[in-house]
Amino acid sequence: MDAVKRIERETVLAAGDPAAVYGERLRARREAVERLERQDGQVANARLALFVLAAILAWFSWGRGAFSAWWLLLPAAAFVALLVVHDRLLTRKARAQRAVVFYEQGLARLDGSWPGKGIDGARFDDPEHPYARDLDLFGSGSLFERICVARTAAGEETLARWLAGPASPKEIAARQGAVAELRERLDLREDLAVLGADVRAQVDPVRLAGWGAAGSALPGRGWWVAAAVLTAAGIAAVLAWPLAGAGPLPLVVVGVADFLLLRRLKEPLGTAAAALEKPGRDLSVLAEVLARLEREPVEAERLRALQALLVQDGEPASERIARLARRIEMLQAQANQFFAPIAFLLLWPVHLGYAIESWRGRHGAQVARWLEAVGELEALSSLASYAFESPGDPFPTVEEGPAHFVGERLAHPLLQGAVANEISLGGALQALVISGSNMSGKSTMLRTVGINAVLAQAGAPVRARALRLSPLAVGGTLRVQDSLQQGTSRFYAELTRLKQLVEISTFAPPLLFLIDEIFHGTNSHDRRIGAEAILRGLIERGAIGMLTTHDLALAQAAEALAPKAENVHFEDHLEEGRLAFDYTMRPGVVRKSNALELMRAVGLEV
Repeated sequence: MDAVKRIERETVLAAGDPAAVYGERLRARREAVERLERQDGQVANARLALFVLAAILAWFSWGRGAFSAWWLLLPAAAFVALLVVHDRLLTRKARAQRAVVFYEQGLARLDGSWPGKGIDGARFDDPEHPYARDLDLFGSGSLFERICVARTAAGEETLARWLAGPASPKEIAARQGAVAELRERLDLREDLAVLGADVRAQVDPVRLAGWGAAGSALPGRGWWVAAAVLTAAGIAAVLAWPLAGAGPLPLVVVGVADFLLLRRLKEPLGTAAAALEKPGRDLSVLAEVLARLEREPVEAERLRALQALLVQDGEPASERIARLARRIEMLQAQANQFFAPIAFLLLWPVHLGYAIESWRGRHGAQVARWLEAVGELEALSSLASYAFESPGDPFPTVEEGPAHFVGERLAHPLLQGAVANEISLGGALQALVISGSNMSGKSTMLRTVGINAVLAQAGAPVRARALRLSPLAVGGTLRVQDSLQQGTSRFYAELTRLKQLVEISTFAPPLLFLIDEIFHGTNSHDRRIGAEAILRGLIERGAIGMLTTHDLALAQAAEALAPKAENVHFEDHLEEGRLAFDYTMRPGVVRKSNALELMRAVGLEV
């Protein structure tokens, strides 16, 4: 961890103001787009001018016979060259435009206007998860949307998995080291975003990994040997016709044999080609990302391990994929009507089909590993972007031991200007019962603790002066609600979730419970008895956590469980006839309610 702290300090000094860094780069990328757009127009005009010139030369050559038509090859060659130049120019412009979007989104994350503009991860939302909805992990305005800059499905899935479950202290330390190093690599993160727009649109990791692991659709390699023999015979027949006066008969015989072989292999070749079409494009796009990752110099142990996954026998994955891409391009060349007769004579589809299947046999099983490495590095890059954009946020200390969560100046990372509070759970004190009026900050305090615990155990910095915690399984009831589809009331849904939390508390790691307005759907007598029983059971199982309530009778539950439980509160006060909150947690039980004031504030006569 000393190396992590050193890199962390150096990075903060180097990064300076992230908004200034992003702003400067955004201006440079916009200028690049403008320059490339001017060049795009110039090349387009040059193509048009060249076309007109070629038409004039053709008229003089064919209409007037002024010179040989062979001279028309010069403007034709120049036109083809301009096509290549224009294609490369368009590629550069598209990437510069994506870089503009990359920095615009970064500035939006810094100024708080990011909700609804990023990747919300809604597809990962699980209503049965013990804290995903309670802490706004996924969806518009979620933690995932704030953090995720991944541009492959594998990267998104890896980041979602990290947020949805705690890692071990050893794993967290490894991620922290990688994040601390990647935080400095803004050029790498930009390159991944620029390349990634294509990747995210095309690469399907499940299909790609499935193609790599699948068996060959072609019959035994004996057919490939037969094809090689016929190909050699065909070449010999072609050469023997003019050179040895053999005539066309040998070529006709070979042609018939070729036809019969292709007819026999038509179905398996078609199946192999159909199975290859989409994975082939996926791999070609993925090769660009892999090549970028392979050439990045890294020091962190986790990053070196990821790069090692991309190399086998000294050859990087990008080169292996490039070799496959060339074979796919050669296979597709048979569609050219001028090359088709030659492809038939050479049994082109057979040779390329077996060559591609041979590649899959040697390297196909590694495709899933390559995707895993890309996904993990993109998840680390997302955490690194968040770290870069939060230079004052430290890495927490996650350590084995009895359940504890100790935060200094802890605040909610998704709220602009959030008020910080002190929190200390563990040891003699395992639970806090939080009372307070409406809108005073009770639920926000639960989310603040929970979301920082999630960040800490994913390997990210936290919004605090310092945070020290043990491995914890987080669980909450902040978003529990009724369901018309399932025919369940809010109270029954809460009971179901509490049962889930009790079950989680029986396993390791210990539970960090975040229970909001417990049993508010029942009477005060039953609420007090039930809340005390739940709280006592969780404490006896070694859990730590917080419970909020409007019912001051529940303060007796904390008193009955002291010193394991303690009362704290948030309060409000009137300023010029209006309610005001300072969102600061204080010891003891709240002694007043703002419900009547709120009723009057909205115009109700009470």
